[in-house]
Amino acid sequence: MTDKERFISIYKEKIHREGSAALLDYLCDKCDFFTAPASTRYHNSRPGGLVNHSLNVYDCLVDYLAREKVKSDYGCAPSEETIAIVALLHDICKVNFYKESTRNVKDENGVWQKVPYYEIEDTLPYGHGEKSVYVIGGFIRLTREEAFAIRYHMGFAGNSEVRDVGAAFQMFPLAFALSTADMEATYYMEK
Repeated sequence: MTDKERFISIYKEKIHREGSAALLDYLCDKCDFFTAPASTRYHNSRPGGLVNHSLNVYDCLVDYLAREKVKSDYGCAPSEETIAIVALLHDICKVNFYKESTRNVKDENGVWQKVPYYEIEDTLPYGHGEKSVYVIGGFIRLTREEAFAIRYHMGFAGNSEVRDVGAAFQMFPLAFALSTADMEATYYMEK
């Protein structure tokens, strides 16, 4: 099964909220979600990297939330729909965001070569997590917990309001869980 097929299968099985069919149509036919990289040169900077990253985050989040301590002590037991929404869609801000280009790099013999790379072409400069919340919100209604989890999925990295991140993590354990899953996928699965 390809990453695209697995993503669509999980999405259709778990997400049934009003507007979800239109959002899936957007992902499949009106943007580059399934062919986009996840980053310019770091994790999954390759065609299809974004959908692969989204699936990795989903798997990591499901594993994290399966821990009994997370459910009993942290009070974090979201529905399967919520898990799928926040994990699969947390980086929707990256659709139509990267552009293929080339740059000159010296090879091992000191000769300049043109090599492909991705550069950012942000046509909707609305931040990162907040942009994902905004885009998703154009199709489906998010719960407050889902919106905060997606907004703060980067944790303390890339968020200048450190106090807000900590407060969001305390108020919404799912925000911490998603951030943990995102970091696990990024730094351990996608090196």
